[in-house]
Amino acid sequence: MNEKQETKYQLILDAAFEQMKENGFEKASVSQIVKRAGVAQGTFYLYFDSKSAIVPAIAERILCEQIDVVRNEVRDGDDILSIVRVLIDQTFALTDKHREVIKFCYSGIAYYDSFQRWEDIYRPYYEWVELKLQEAMEKKEIPSLSVLSYQAKLIIGIIEQSAETYYLASDPTKEENVDIYKEELFQFIKRALS
Repeated sequence: MNEKQETKYQLILDAAFEQMKENGFEKASVSQIVKRAGVAQGTFYLYFDSKSAIVPAIAERILCEQIDVVRNEVRDGDDILSIVRVLIDQTFALTDKHREVIKFCYSGIAYYDSFQRWEDIYRPYYEWVELKLQEAMEKKEIPSLSVLSYQAKLIIGIIEQSAETYYLASDPTKEENVDIYKEELFQFIKRALS
């Protein structure tokens, strides 16, 4: 995409993100999205063939935000357990921040796209965590792990599933202490890595 196309794409993505956050996926319409973006309706269809087609792009945007925040929090030389704490804290914070959008992303991407699209979106995140596990093994912080790519996916998966369970599936009237929940998750992953 050239710069002008990228700008329009981002305007549409921003508008869709906000529109769906405010009104939910079902109530958001393409006409509302393009009006908010300040582009013609035909422009929307240059980038997306339907409203559902924008869901993977929104999911990717949330994950890119996650990766950026995590990378900015992790410092060179941080041990693997410090990195796991950052992963947990930032995943929970982002899930809380975008809980409404995440709900429709799951249903929409499952409807619209294959699970391969999820793998493509997550690949940079998996690779980054895999690299951190490799570094931890080389520094003898953790024992040798058999298949690092699987370990990275498992760690990311359990953290995200835990955050989503806490924020999306929990009874909102039930008082659970998020710090205790995150600490239990941390201890579980710590034992798994030992």
